[in-house]
Amino acid sequence: MSESNSANGSQELIPISPMMIFPRAMGEFSVYLRQDGRYVLYSGKNERFTERHREALHDIGVSQVYILPQHKEQYDRYVEQNLGRILNDEEVPMRERAGVLYNASVELMRETFETNLPMPLGRKQFERLTELVRYSASFLTLERALKAMAGFISHDYKTYTHSVQVFVYVLSVLSTYDMDKEAMVQSGLGAILHDLGKAKIPKYILYKPGELTAEERETVNTHPLQGVSMCAQLPLSSHATNTILFHHERMDGKGYPTKLKGEDIPLCVRVAAVCDVYDMLITSKPYAKALKPYEALKLMRDGMKGAFDMDAYKRLINVLSGAEII
Repeated sequence: MSESNSANGSQELIPISPMMIFPRAMGEFSVYLRQDGRYVLYSGKNERFTERHREALHDIGVSQVYILPQHKEQYDRYVEQNLGRILNDEEVPMRERAGVLYNASVELMRETFETNLPMPLGRKQFERLTELVRYSASFLTLERALKAMAGFISHDYKTYTHSVQVFVYVLSVLSTYDMDKEAMVQSGLGAILHDLGKAKIPKYILYKPGELTAEERETVNTHPLQGVSMCAQLPLSSHATNTILFHHERMDGKGYPTKLKGEDIPLCVRVAAVCDVYDMLITSKPYAKALKPYEALKLMRDGMKGAFDMDAYKRLINVLSGAEII
């Protein structure tokens, strides 16, 4: 469909908030309004969206504008490039900012897993992920941020949505410690990349509905090493590398790949281990139904004794409680 002053009402356009369109930003997508069952062009592709445009929308009570499906990729990139401004704009409701962050994170991780992997992670994609984590770190320390994010959490397991959700939980829990900003960012980067190595695991094993054989389990257990090797040429700090490599270690020394024990496991990894298992338990997979949050936490406490740093576990419960997730 070529761009015109109206769009066929039979084609479903994608709704977005007008608060996401920044004045003076040169968009690579058209913005439509919906009037009398038809989509009407409001500002064209590459037309400068001004403060007057946004004020006019506000004055007439418009809560949604629309973009063409074929412009979604350009819109996603526009959001990514303006993410810091969006997250810091207190005029945008917290829930809308949370939704933008979650969707931008999922889209970038989906692209990473489905387009870029299983090749080694490229520098350009790494820089995009680092910027996203850096902007997110400030937002996720806000008091109501996790509560606002809760409604977007997916309970249908995919590696890329799981990666985003672990990252969200990790930064929320780490914000309760006395950790400097750069360490938080690097820990968050490790969290969002923690399952990168699963791109090297055959999908028939990852999504097998029944119990894994011993050989298949050994294959799955290589994913932390695979993940680190895929990032070998990137400037990762020890916080990020440790999180990718050690997130399946256990406090009792029965984890993998190196059987680290107790406080030999770095703090950021202990937090990531708790958040990783929690999110795995609350998401539905071919081989296991999703548990409710309180069921998952009870299983972690009673059925996985010795696995977790109990202080990190209690802090996860506190942030989930504060967000009214449990």
